[in-house]
Amino acid sequence: MMNRIIPSDVLRGVLWADAASCTAMGLLLSVLATPLARWFGLPAAMLLQASVFLLGFALLVACLAWRRSSPRLLVWAVILGNAVWALDSLLLLVSGWVAPTLLGGLFVAAQALVVAVLAELEYAGLRRSAPLAA
Repeated sequence: MMNRIIPSDVLRGVLWADAASCTAMGLLLSVLATPLARWFGLPAAMLLQASVFLLGFALLVACLAWRRSSPRLLVWAVILGNAVWALDSLLLLVSGWVAPTLLGGLFVAAQALVVAVLAELEYAGLRRSAPLAA
């Protein structure tokens, strides 16, 4: 049987915030991909692909926030996914794969910081969560 937890109030709140921010960013990127691509100096296709991923990720995270108990491993996957997203965002800026404008670089760095903070807060909430009694 999978190791399950009862999410702490902290974890549940941060998961809801994560789901909301992913939904908002996913919708923003999908609706405004073309003008944002021009302003940020980032490929529109990349912004659209990110929007699809973010909307799917938001659904997963909202499901975890809503449920009374969740698999610990799935919560860890969300935390690690956020950490990788934040790191990859910063690596994108130094990789040379894209040539963002100043506004685009600030946007990528800011969202990386927000996602890293969410990962840290989710980890703190996970540590406060109780194991589900068998």
